[in-house]
Amino acid sequence: MAATIASPADALAFVARFDTFLLDCDGVIWLGNTLVPGVADTLAWLRSLGKRILFVTNNSTKSRADYLRKFTTLGLQASVDEIFGSSYAAAYYIAHQLDFPKDKRVYVCGMSGICDELASEGIAYCGAHEDTDHITDMAHLGDIKTDPSIGAVLFGFDININYTKLARAFTYVHANPGCHFLATNSDLTFPAGGTVYPGTGALLAALSAPLGREPTVLGKPHQPMLDVIVNKYHLDRSRTCMIGDRLDTDIEFGKRGGLSTLLVMTGVTTQKELASSAIVPDFAIDSLGSLGTKYGPGSQ
Repeated sequence: MAATIASPADALAFVARFDTFLLDCDGVIWLGNTLVPGVADTLAWLRSLGKRILFVTNNSTKSRADYLRKFTTLGLQASVDEIFGSSYAAAYYIAHQLDFPKDKRVYVCGMSGICDELASEGIAYCGAHEDTDHITDMAHLGDIKTDPSIGAVLFGFDININYTKLARAFTYVHANPGCHFLATNSDLTFPAGGTVYPGTGALLAALSAPLGREPTVLGKPHQPMLDVIVNKYHLDRSRTCMIGDRLDTDIEFGKRGGLSTLLVMTGVTTQKELASSAIVPDFAIDSLGSLGTKYGPGSQ
């Protein structure tokens, strides 16, 4: 059973255990474009104690620069180096751990966040917005040919997904020897507008099923993302806590990686789901905002 943080003593003891906090964004820091009440105070308190804060999100539609603008708009302190999205995790993985050949390109099923982060790591890419005009005549399917310059297919959330993109991605992975098959995340749903919609994992199934092959997934809860974060920032896993609102991504991510975990109840997980889940966080709290305002210095 998760230990509930429900008093100032609980909050102080919890914070003292860790040097670094990895924070999910959607459902933890904000809901859509609305800041969760009290979060600004909590983050300021953690920073005043010298704690390291890293923002870790599976959302691949935005680059780190995009996220920084959102943090600034919401009045939150952050820097690009503190933001670690699945798009950047994928770009960093390709550039530093995959030993990707300089003469190869990445075919992208995704949006501008992925393209921006690939460019930031000097990785050549194609696809994405280039293939928004989809094939409408079966006779033209033969126009899609294998391309030996494609060394990897990177799949992320794409609101403009179409058959052309799926057919090209399938062709490159299926026909190009050694072509890497990568995905930013495998979330089946994502929250928006007070409900949920099909996520990257739902779209990805249209590609992985006919290929009969699962991609290397860089986002939570898969470990390549955490390995990249630990290696880049030289983190002590025993002094690091993952804070999130989803049991099957955030909390599972932390538990697989040997981190402590804190579940907040401002996102997608309900009390009923928490009580019945086989995935059990180490700690639980009603809101990240409560850590600094209800139980932290703001409560005094």
